Amino acid sequence: MMDRSLSVAAAVAAVALLCFSGLCHGERLGARECEDLGFTGLALCSDCNALSEFVKDQELVEDCRKCCTEDSDDSISKLTFSGAIIEVCMRKLVFYPEVVGFLEEDKDDFPYVEARYLYGSPPKLIMLDDKGEQKETIRIDNWKREHIRQFLKEKVKLVKSDS
Repeated sequence: MMDRSLSVAAAVAAVALLCFSGLCHGERLGARECEDLGFTGLALCSDCNALSEFVKDQELVEDCRKCCTEDSDDSISKLTFSGAIIEVCMRKLVFYPEVVGFLEEDKDDFPYVEARYLYGSPPKLIMLDDKGEQKETIRIDNWKREHIRQFLKEKVKLVKSDS
């Protein structure tokens, strides 16, 4: 009887280890659920790890992991964008002093970032490709000003046009 309980415990530990090492996929969310959370599903799972360094909101990081795309071994460069929009409701800004601080004091350092005020919108970054089309949406409700700066520095790479 003792051997059997040890075997069961070992099997449970092995499965847990596989899941924590990323070999076992946890709950995945559908595209609509991810979009409602502010993710389009285009983020790489390694981006969720980077997000966890910037944002100490474990629930947000877990939501990211439920919506991310596995990194491929052959992709050397990380996903980057050509521009961004910070979208937020003007009336809700009072609840997000870090976003206000970024918009008032830091935004001019990022000429490729546009501020858009949309009624009812929570604060989010809308990441754009080189054609100006939306590729990723990331909620930034709990982000610190310096996290927004760092994220934009790492993720937005201006593409020089041929014209």
